[in-house]
This record gives sequence, structure tokens and C-alpha cells, in this order.
Amino acid sequence: MSGIVSRLTGSESPPPMESNPIMNHYEIGREVTTVGMCMLWHVHDAYRKSDGKEASVFVFDKKLAERLYKPKRREQLLERIRIGIDNLKRKPSITKTLAVMHGAEESNGSLIFATEPILASLANILAWHESNIPSGGPQPIRPFPMNFGTPTGYQPPPPPPPPPPLCSTEYHFLDIELRFGFLQIVEALNHLHYNLKQVHRNINPHAIIVTKRGAWKLFGFDFAEDIISLDPIEMLAIAPWSIKIPRTLQPSLDFLAPEVQISGQCNILSDMFSLGLVICAVFNNGVPLIQANNNPMLYLKQIEHLEYQVNALLPRIPAQLQEAVQRLLSVDPHPRPSTQLLPLIKYFKGQCEPPIRAMQLLDNMTEKDPAVKTAFYRTQLMEALPYIPKKLRWQLVWPSLQAETRTTEILASVLHPIFWLTNDATQDEFNRYVLPTLRALLTSSKSIHATAIYLENLHIILRKCQTKDSENEVLPILYMSLDSKIQQIQLASLTAAQNVTEFIDERTLCVTILPKVRIIFENNQTDHKVVFLVLAYFERLLPRLERTHLLEHIIPTLLTLKLGDPEIIHRVVKLYRIMLAEKKFALTANVMALKMIPTLAPQMVNTALTVDQFANLIELLHEIVDAIDKSQRFKLRTEAANPATDRYRSLRHQMSTDNVTAPPFNIPNLRVEQRKTSSAEDMARKNSASGPSTSNQTGSISGLKRLGQWIFGSNTSNSNNENSNFLRVANAFPNRRLSDNTLMTPKIRIAPSCASSPGGTPGGTAGLPTRRHSSIGPQERRGSTVNLSPPTAHQYRGRGGSGSSLSVPSTSHCAGGSVPNTSSSVPFLLASSMNSIKSRRQSGAAAGPQGSPQSSRGSQGILQQISSGMSHLLTGHT
Repeated sequence: MSGIVSRLTGSESPPPMESNPIMNHYEIGREVTTVGMCMLWHVHDAYRKSDGKEASVFVFDKKLAERLYKPKRREQLLERIRIGIDNLKRKPSITKTLAVMHGAEESNGSLIFATEPILASLANILAWHESNIPSGGPQPIRPFPMNFGTPTGYQPPPPPPPPPPLCSTEYHFLDIELRFGFLQIVEALNHLHYNLKQVHRNINPHAIIVTKRGAWKLFGFDFAEDIISLDPIEMLAIAPWSIKIPRTLQPSLDFLAPEVQISGQCNILSDMFSLGLVICAVFNNGVPLIQANNNPMLYLKQIEHLEYQVNALLPRIPAQLQEAVQRLLSVDPHPRPSTQLLPLIKYFKGQCEPPIRAMQLLDNMTEKDPAVKTAFYRTQLMEALPYIPKKLRWQLVWPSLQAETRTTEILASVLHPIFWLTNDATQDEFNRYVLPTLRALLTSSKSIHATAIYLENLHIILRKCQTKDSENEVLPILYMSLDSKIQQIQLASLTAAQNVTEFIDERTLCVTILPKVRIIFENNQTDHKVVFLVLAYFERLLPRLERTHLLEHIIPTLLTLKLGDPEIIHRVVKLYRIMLAEKKFALTANVMALKMIPTLAPQMVNTALTVDQFANLIELLHEIVDAIDKSQRFKLRTEAANPATDRYRSLRHQMSTDNVTAPPFNIPNLRVEQRKTSSAEDMARKNSASGPSTSNQTGSISGLKRLGQWIFGSNTSNSNNENSNFLRVANAFPNRRLSDNTLMTPKIRIAPSCASSPGGTPGGTAGLPTRRHSSIGPQERRGSTVNLSPPTAHQYRGRGGSGSSLSVPSTSHCAGGSVPNTSSSVPFLLASSMNSIKSRRQSGAAAGPQGSPQSSRGSQGILQQISSGMSHLLTGHT
């Protein structure tokens, strides 16, 4: 209504309307056009005050008739106008006639009635086409100029007043629009001829009104004649056109059938001749083929040449309409097609028939019952919309749909074409036509079915909405619908959630919509429709989710599914494959092995699966197994290369002594002298300077040297090689102190103490013999500084074979120098090492004097002890 008011403001109402009663019902605005014979009717835009409905008001100024005619003629003109209005008002069933919204209201100065909104008359539009003929295009065909002499005894009537200039209206016709318009006039005449038993007698461009919706309506029933005979073809006697009668009181001479002027009679086929002339004027740039200039003699001469002009115009007429035009303009009435035969020609059939038929039904759909409306809007109109030009969609179809949105019972069926038009609309068309209507629907009461359709097409609205405010107005209906307990609305909301995913930000999807979807799924797990929609929603949502959302919402929901239906299995398989393909999800082997495989594996023997579904399932399982294989192999190889991993952290913590705090172990009266380092050259000199020894001792020392050479790769023939071998040891054990790489033993002296003191030797005053210190691994600190060295034969011989001695003899008692102590510390002594030491001690106690076989066995025990120590040393380093 605001748009109508804006067009009406700023205009002045003509004075004749001030006292007319219709002013109490309508707000009248500016004048838009003039229609009717001699442009007697001035048409104004208006709207009804009661409901704001748009209308057009026809105004006839009585003062104009007073100025033109004498009182008798003036009264005849007013009477003819009243008859025409009454005939128009009595024909509401003629849907192709102009609809009257308010009957004629008469006052002293005016005669006014209101109709549906009109654009102009066909005469106004053709006047614009005639005045805007393209310079390079075909020129209209005009009648031959003829000059006839004045007949004998002819008294010319007084010249009529000049008609006002014809108001032209710019309007371009589409081909389908012309077909639709011609067919509307034919149907209106058919109803008039066969149902109302009347002949129109004044078919011309002034009597055809083009509404703002693009429909052609029949008008001008001022000269209608009733058919008395049962046969509509039977002729009626009427008066021919005469120059003695004002032209405003006669039909248009330029569109008059020849039998009327020649024989003074007419029938329903006379209207068909007039229709043929209207069709020719449309294809002739608005120029009629007969221009008699209100001269009956000139009319008759042009009728004689009409056939020639029709043949000249035929190339501009569509081929499917040419034969019909030729027959319509036949001078003889009998070949003319009737209103029952003309709609059957190919021009109105073929590809254009569905949209034309839909537009015809739409024009009179307001009179149908709800069941017929529902079927039409859901089927026939939806099939025809793609073939209706966009101009007619918004001009003809949309106003009808917009009016039907106020009817709740058929709103659901009307929403289908509304959303089709919304999807096809441009941004400007959407903002201008659709958005106001959809906003009104948001707050209006709707049926469950209408709400479901609105939700299913919510993405179409969001695609057109560009402002944040519009999204805030549209999306709340989705949030409320997801909480609904009605199953139909739940299904529609799930469809809407799937469709609008791209228009909603990630936070809203994961925080607001996804939990609501899970609730619907949990409450309807046995409903396959709900399950399918939820799975489809997950498939659409997966690319937008992060790994956390997948593990918290998607996978737990899929695990609760009861797999059995082949379609559900197919959708779940598709979801899992998407998860495996997305690197950002990074599914772990535990999730795949413990959650995915146990739910999918039993379905391998599901006999309801098709071959393709089974193949997809098997391929998915192969992909899962391959992913697990790659992950586990990599993990196991990594752990094998680096044992100190988290997997063994607890076990290492329990078994290792690194984390054990040992109490300090102090031996009373123990004094450790500073250790001295020695190079390979010093060792060689000491060995060469040692005292004489028996052959057995020499063999033992040489055996030890060969063992050292074998272990360290040394060569006795070159002192430089020996030095190199000790450097190799240092490189192999970089964390050992320099003193640990020598063969010198620390000198430990213990003051005399009693036998009862800790560390004392019972029965002796010399205390513990000198022993050397050794470490078994890099940077390992032991809880005790006491080392056990293997006894020698000399010790057993000097101490009476006592097995309690804990040190090796000094270099003065051994020809080969000191022997490295490679035994383990006390906390790391193995049972095998202890048994070996005990066995050697027993053999040393039983040995005789030097050079005996016991001495040889002692040397072999030393070799075994060195081998055992080196084994522990290398194992500890590794």
C-alpha cells in the first residue's frame, strides 16, 4: 500500500470527483491513461481505504458531454455509458472481462466506477508503437489514399469536435504474451456468444484493456446485442454506421464487419472479423488496415482492397496464424472460424500451450475451491513456470501468489511456486517482490505442512539474503524447529540444517545445531527417515569439523547405530571413508581397531547388501587395516630403535638402580692415596723391569698380554700401536675418566685395627691388602667402593690359602705387573660370577708351591674373570 500511496501523492484530484460518493471508499491519485471510445474515460490510480487494495478508478466528466452535445444527445450518451457499465458488472463469470471492484457512483458532475488495476488500453499501447516505428525496420502497411466525390444530394453533417490526443503507453509485447492475450479475448467472446447469448459489436483496441498483471480484458459492452435465435449464426438486424449520429454513440467504423455496413445485419462471426482486424493492427505497428476517417464511403472502398493488404501483411504474422487471419478477414461471414474453432489452431498449441493454459487458469483461480487451487499450484503451475517469461512471472504470476498467501489452508501449496520464483529471482527482484512477502510469512500463523515447506527451502532465502539482519530474521525459525516434538517439523528441520550449512559459521554449527541434531537422533533411532537425514547432515558437515568435534559427536553417534539396513551401512561406509581421507582428522589405530572395525566387520556377512555395497564395505575395511598396519609398523620400529621410550618407562624405573639412593658406605681408618696414571710406555717398562719369575708365571703374563692384544687390537712389536689401542678404548668409552683407561690400580692402605672393627681382617694386623678400583660403565656411580678381585696363587700361599682375601698382590710379587680388576661391584655381582670366584678361591687354597699345576689353573681363573668382566662392561655400555 505504501507503494501505491507514493504514486498517488503530489497529484491533484480533478474537480468532478470532489462530490462523488466513491471518494468515501477510495483514495484517488494521478491520471495514468484514457480509454474507451473517443477517450471518454480518464483512468486514475487508486487504492481502497478499507484494506489498501490497489485499484483503478474510471472517471467520466459530465461537463465534457454538456460542452459537446445538445441535451438530447448528451442524455443518450450517458444512457449508453450506463448500459455499458451495467453489462460489465453483470458479467462477473466472464473471467476475461475487466473485473469491477465498485459499481458506478454518479454525482452532478461525474460518473465513476472502480476496477482492478489497469495499465492502459490496447489502443494506448498501439499508439506508442505507431509513434516509435524503427527507422530501419519495416514500415506499416497503410490503406490506399482515395478521393471520392461528394454524392448527389448529400448534406454533410456538422464537423464533430476534434478528439483529444490519444494517450500512448510504452509497452513491449513478447510472443507468448501476444498468444496469451489473443486467446484471452477469444475465450471471453466464446463465453459471451454461447453462454450469455450476446454479440459484442464493438471489438477494437479501445475495448481491450491490458491490466498491470499483463492480462488482456474485454471492455466496452456499450453496444452489445442479445441473440434472439437459438442458432448463434443467425443474423440480427441492426443499423449501419451513419454520419448522422455522433460517433461516440456508434461502434468504431475502422473495425466494423462489412455485413453490418452493407446489409445492416450481424451475428457472432461479425465479432470475429473485428478480432481479425485487431490482430493485423498489432502486427502492423499499431496501424489498422482500414482507416475510413468516419466516412462510410471510404470504408466500403477500403473493404474492396482489404484482401490485397492482408496478403501484404502476412509475412509479418506468425506462420501458424496466417491462415486463421485470412479466414477471419473474409468478406463472406461463413468461412470465418468461430470462438470454438480458433483456439484449436497450432498457434495456441504446441510448446506454448502449457504456460498459456497455466496463465489462463491462474487468472481466474480466485473463484476456485481450495482443493482445485492446491492441485493447480503444486502441479500445473510448477510445470509451466520454467516456460513462462520472467516478465510475466512477476507481472502476472507473482501477484496471484502473493494474494493467496493470506489463505492459510492453501498456503503450503502456494509456497512451492513462491520458492521457485525466489530461487530464480535476481537480487533486485528478490528485494523488491519476494522479501517483503517472506518477512510477513515469518510472523504469520502457518500450518505444519507450510512450516515444513518453509524450512526445506530455507537455504534459498539465505542465498538471496545479503544483510546480517535478514539472516537473523530467517535462522531463528530453524533453531526453534530443531526443538520441536512434531516429527514432520523435525524431518524438515534436519533437511534445512543440511542445506544451510554453508551459510552458518563453524561455532554455531558445532555449539548450537550439532547438539540439537544428536538429540533428535537419540530420540528417533528406530526411524529410518531421521537416521538417513542425520547421516546426510554429518556427510555435509564433515569438511567443516575439527578432530575434536569428530571424536566427541560424530563417531560416538555412528557407534550407536544399529547397522542392518543396507542403505544405512552404505552411508556409514561413505562417512568413514571421508574420515580416512581427511588428514586433519588423524584417526588413531586404537579408534580404527577398537571402534570402527568391530561395528563394520559383522556386516561382511549381511546378505541384504548388494554387490556394490559389499565391495565398498570390503574396500573400507582394507583401507582401515592398511592404515593400522602403517601406523603400528612405524610405531614398533621407532620403539625398537629407541628402547627408552614411554612404553618401557615404568619397567625401567622399577629395575634400574639409577633411581635408587644407597646409603654412604665408609670403611673406618681407610686412606686412599692419589691415583697415578700411566701410559702404555710406562707399563711396558714396568713389565720389563719386574723380577724373575717361573716359566709358568711368564706364560700366564704373556697369555694376559695376548688376551689384551686380542681385545684391544694391540701389537707388542710397536709401542705406538699400543698407545693407539688405548686411545681406541678412550673413544669407545668417552665418558670414562682418563685414569679408568690405565692398567694401574689404586693403592689403598688401611690402618691396623682390631678384628672386630668394620673392615678389619681377623687374625692379622696388616689390614686389607692393596686393591685397585675399576668402573664397569660410563659415569656409573655405585653404592659401594669395595671391589672383589680374584685371588692369586701367591696370596693363597702367603696367607695359608685363606679364602677371605679381597685384593690382588702388588707388582713386586707378580712378574707381569698388576692385573686389571674387571669384576663388577658388589651390588651387581651375578650368581654365576660368585660361583666362579668361589671355585677359583678353592683351587688357589689347594695349590702348592709356585710352578705347580695349581698356579696354571689360577691363571686360567684370572682369564675367565677378565672375560666375565669385559662382558659386563660391554653390556653396560650398550
